[in-house]
Amino acid sequence: MALETRFHVLAVDDSLIDRMLIERLLKTSSFNVTTVDSATKALKFLGLVEDELRTFETSVASEIHQDVDVNLIITDYCMPGMTGYDLLRKIKESKSLKNIPVVIMSSENVPSRINRCLEEGAEEFFLKPVQQADVNKLKPHLMKSRNKGDQDQEQEQDQHFHNKRKDMEAISSPNKTRLKCSS
Repeated sequence: MALETRFHVLAVDDSLIDRMLIERLLKTSSFNVTTVDSATKALKFLGLVEDELRTFETSVASEIHQDVDVNLIITDYCMPGMTGYDLLRKIKESKSLKNIPVVIMSSENVPSRINRCLEEGAEEFFLKPVQQADVNKLKPHLMKSRNKGDQDQEQEQDQHFHNKRKDMEAISSPNKTRLKCSS
């Protein structure tokens, strides 16, 4: 895999044993892996930091540039503090992170929980213990996210060019209305 770019997965789980298992499975599949033990640490790693200011139950979050590209996030659903579902929502609300595929995993098979996560934008919902067959399902989501990110970047560039062109047309337009000064 020397010439091929390796995908980077952020694994989030409060259980050390589950983190070690998912890390081993992902590395066996030639993924680069970073593990953290909480959703809050995941947000910090991704460069999405919540300010301490909270107004009317909404948090003010600021995005800072991250040095490491993350291609996929796999997170436990049930964690103390911020849940995997909360992490999913924060990622999908973020302009810069929304295209990163998120996979939720849980030891509890609760259909309403699974549906809620999938409706909120999770790509998959795996039941623990995660198996190698589950990890094999990740590659198509990684490829899709890479293509989606490229499309979004092209759209932003097209929009920037279109806006710049409109500005130039407005400046050089002979029919431009001019303000008359009254003396």
